[in-house]
Amino acid sequence: MPSDDRSSKSDPGGPRSFATTRWSLVLAAARDSRPDARAALATLCETYWYPLYTYVRRRGYRAEEALDLTQEFFARLLEKESLRVADRARGRFRSFLLASLNHFLANEWDRARSQKRGGGRKAISLDTAAAESRYALEPSAGLAPEKLFDRRWALTLLERVLADLRRECTRDGKERLFDRLKGYLGGEAPGASYSHVGAELGMTEGAVKMAVHRLRRQYRRLLRAQIAQTVASPEEIDDEIRQLFAALDTDSA
Repeated sequence: MPSDDRSSKSDPGGPRSFATTRWSLVLAAARDSRPDARAALATLCETYWYPLYTYVRRRGYRAEEALDLTQEFFARLLEKESLRVADRARGRFRSFLLASLNHFLANEWDRARSQKRGGGRKAISLDTAAAESRYALEPSAGLAPEKLFDRRWALTLLERVLADLRRECTRDGKERLFDRLKGYLGGEAPGASYSHVGAELGMTEGAVKMAVHRLRRQYRRLLRAQIAQTVASPEEIDDEIRQLFAALDTDSA
């Protein structure tokens, strides 16, 4: 559900707050290898490691190899020297991460394989037990590694946005309302009219419409905030949102 909101003072992706987002912090501090920049990069990597795992698997590596390679890649990426390759010309974290992984696979895999894979280093926490079971549910054909990476990135990001929205609604005592209305976030929920939902929740049809409107607005705000963590400037937010939703359209893959 792409947003047509514009940046404002209260927008998490707006210019005033953008300098504090994780990827911008990494880009701004890369030359100095500041600890807070490394921590920000580690947080981003922990969040989005699974799309890279699916990419490595789709490239033809076995499950054990893919896990070892993903862990070793992050171990090297998070070394101080690695941050020096991060610059604004590389733009989005998504693009930076995939380009860095391709460089690793093309130029450093032989050296990594000649040693004990992973070197015993665990740069970030990977849910290794669930990785392959999740991968088994991915589309088995028709998606190139890059397309699968973009699709899984988009789904991971939207899962985080939905989790953030649930937390906010729970905090405000609206968890039941969220559970009933979340199906409307992407449009009209099939087989459930506003009047029917209103009867279930003890609300008027108009109140339900207003609640859906507010939930969608909240969702868009959180989506922009999540996207802002992974791009280099607020001007890139809208384009990244368009690209991520395009990645979910497997018919165009």
